[in-house]
Amino acid sequence: MLQIVDRYLLTEVLKTFLAIVFVLMLVVASLLFLRTLEEVSLGGLNADLVLRFLGLQIVRDLSSLLPPAFFIAALAALSRLARDSELIALNACGIGPRRVYRALLILALPVGLITGWLALTQQPWAAAQIAAIRLEQKGQAAQVAGLQAGRFYLEDAGNLVVYIGGIDRVKGLERVFILDRRDKIARVVVSEGGGHRLDESTGDHLVTLSNGYRFDGNAGEGAYMIGDFDSYEIRLRNSAESRQVPNKRSAAPSADLWRSSSVEDRAELEHRLSAPLAILTLAIMTVPLVAISPRQRTTGRLFLAFIAYFAFFNLQRLAESWLASGVTPPWLTSQWYQLLILALVYAVLVPDTLWYKRLTARIARRPASVPS
Repeated sequence: MLQIVDRYLLTEVLKTFLAIVFVLMLVVASLLFLRTLEEVSLGGLNADLVLRFLGLQIVRDLSSLLPPAFFIAALAALSRLARDSELIALNACGIGPRRVYRALLILALPVGLITGWLALTQQPWAAAQIAAIRLEQKGQAAQVAGLQAGRFYLEDAGNLVVYIGGIDRVKGLERVFILDRRDKIARVVVSEGGGHRLDESTGDHLVTLSNGYRFDGNAGEGAYMIGDFDSYEIRLRNSAESRQVPNKRSAAPSADLWRSSSVEDRAELEHRLSAPLAILTLAIMTVPLVAISPRQRTTGRLFLAFIAYFAFFNLQRLAESWLASGVTPPWLTSQWYQLLILALVYAVLVPDTLWYKRLTARIARRPASVPS
């Protein structure tokens, strides 16, 4: 059963943690909402799917928000207790860092389990749902995949120029202009309207014009042929980025990644496992970063916490990239950075510990041996 001090420490950290998670969720949701509205304005997403799409993106990214939120919350709560001399009073009553460690780990365990559940199950599920929505939108009228109004499209080193004046909500094209110089005779095609569909096999855009005019002839020559048409179709090759096969590894179930022998699948699985493990590592790292006594250097510890925070999450991406590319051996895994940062933080703070000061004082008081 938890004692009063443990409940007090848990309450202080938990309140700060929930507040930080709420603020981070608002910030991330705002950024994702703006990106979603941009996709809607470009015709890449139906307006009635905005809230669902936004919710899936939040679920996908939530597991990556909890570790930094927990670290900041624990550091802020303990720093407040140290600033108000409450940690000094607890030490005077015989409640030292071990009890603080225990309280943090008691909170870190359920938070880590929730983070693991989000990372291992909900994150791939949300990624799969997002991919399904994007795939579904390719065949719906609200999307003209990759095409934008008021933009020129160049093909074959500029020999094919296409301009689309407008795009309506039923996938209709307005005020289309085409200049085709791929043959010996240049061809100009203009139309007030047309349609568009996407070739699923190649990703190319098939633009079909209706009721327009065609002008065949080269500039400076008098031989021109002018005619009208009921239907005219032209193919726009998709860009290299759009033709790339989307990465489905992020949407793969964690059980499939566990059974896979691929290094890339293992790197993805360890990426998901890094979030709950980071909760425990950051909880252990937080306590020495808090200056308990007013005589200790508060500014230096906060600066060290700032450096450790950014080094921790930047090394995470580097370690996962090295594992996926084969730079580091599989037995090392991609979690080595957590132990490295933890060891470096403790090594830097060793000179400020009481036992180290007692050890150096004892060595300094030891009389030097006189040679006979």
